[in-house]
Amino acid sequence: MASGARITAIEEVPERGSHLFTVGDSHGTDREVILVRCAEDPGVRAWINVCPHEYQRLDRGRGAAMREGEIVCPKHGSMFDACAGDCDNGEAAGTTLTAVGIAVEDGAVHLADEDYTYRHDGARDDDNDGPSSTSHIGF
Repeated sequence: MASGARITAIEEVPERGSHLFTVGDSHGTDREVILVRCAEDPGVRAWINVCPHEYQRLDRGRGAAMREGEIVCPKHGSMFDACAGDCDNGEAAGTTLTAVGIAVEDGAVHLADEDYTYRHDGARDDDNDGPSSTSHIGF
């Protein structure tokens, strides 16, 4: 049986885009996480909602931009493999998204990362909107 908090049903994770939720880290800081579809088992992956190249949110509340199994950074257009988190193009080439451990059981996705505590669905509740993008890239 999965020991971590239930995040969502796997069927609720969009085929294109992301499911956004918030966790707390060991320092008490809330962090946004995106849950995205992946072609490898268990079918989804979770990543901290920040491009490692620049402090930019990948999902700004409408779902992360996805193209052919990759997460697209809205600032420079760098693309991260949805399964591995690696980027081999653009400004973020050579960087990797920060993974958050999850488990899938009986069709539900659970937080399985001991470094984080599930807070709630959606974006952080504070007045800090987090990193923002200055890009005008559209999909």
